[in-house]
Amino acid sequence: MGNQMDRLSHLSYAEVPTVDPNGVDTDDGPRIGVSYIFSGDDDELEDGCAVDGGEKRANEEEKNYDQRDEVECAVYNREECIYEKSAKCANLEVYSPENLLNKCKAGDLVEFVATGQYPHWAVYVGDFQVVHLHRAEVKNSFLTDASQGRRCRIVNDWYKLKPLCAEVVVQNAMEQVGLKDRELSWRNSESFAGWCRFGKREFKMGGEIRIGKQPYRLKVFVSDKQSHVLEFQSLEDVIMEKRRNDHLGRTAVLRELAAHFRGVEEMKLDALRSTPSNTTEVELFG
Repeated sequence: MGNQMDRLSHLSYAEVPTVDPNGVDTDDGPRIGVSYIFSGDDDELEDGCAVDGGEKRANEEEKNYDQRDEVECAVYNREECIYEKSAKCANLEVYSPENLLNKCKAGDLVEFVATGQYPHWAVYVGDFQVVHLHRAEVKNSFLTDASQGRRCRIVNDWYKLKPLCAEVVVQNAMEQVGLKDRELSWRNSESFAGWCRFGKREFKMGGEIRIGKQPYRLKVFVSDKQSHVLEFQSLEDVIMEKRRNDHLGRTAVLRELAAHFRGVEEMKLDALRSTPSNTTEVELFG
């Protein structure tokens, strides 16, 4: 179908567009985040793929998870907080798949995590099974199989949206089983699971028109007193950026931010040095 666009991906914050088209922010306001409108499903990088794109050894993929490397953040739609993942407001504890089964109820959202991988989301539908979007197909799997050795947790409360009743959540998930490739309306497993639970079109590809002012803000918590904000035109883009940060991990994200701000300061200094002094003009025309 027509020309295929290359995937848009930003490997560092230095490449993310800023408010100023010249690349320098003129104030301390939020920066405009990248649009992922032509980006593909990030789930294709989940299995056996390290942050740098290389393959991981199986044991590392199954067991390596460091909760200290979690990227804590919040998402705002205008002034309303619609998502938050932080130690202050959510339980970030993870469990083995076998232990989580004792806590799951039908309609729950489950997240599977491993260091250096995109988080994988699924809908628990009962009878030890989940429905999830994986490798461009909606599948019905046993939770233990879907985990692929990753730790997991229930994440119902991270999105601050009104959920549908459990029966409808399960029905939404089960009715999509078998969809694949161009039949899909979701860009990743999180968007699919979120749509099943909340029924919002914003979770779907193209669910919002990307025009005008950016109504969404992604706030990355750098420390207890500091945060960094990016603005986006759609929830779909916010989720993609948030998942990219989860894939990189807190240490790498903070390193990117530090490099970006150093670059901004250097460009501002260069701009100041290149600005002509007003003294000469006063002397010439005074």
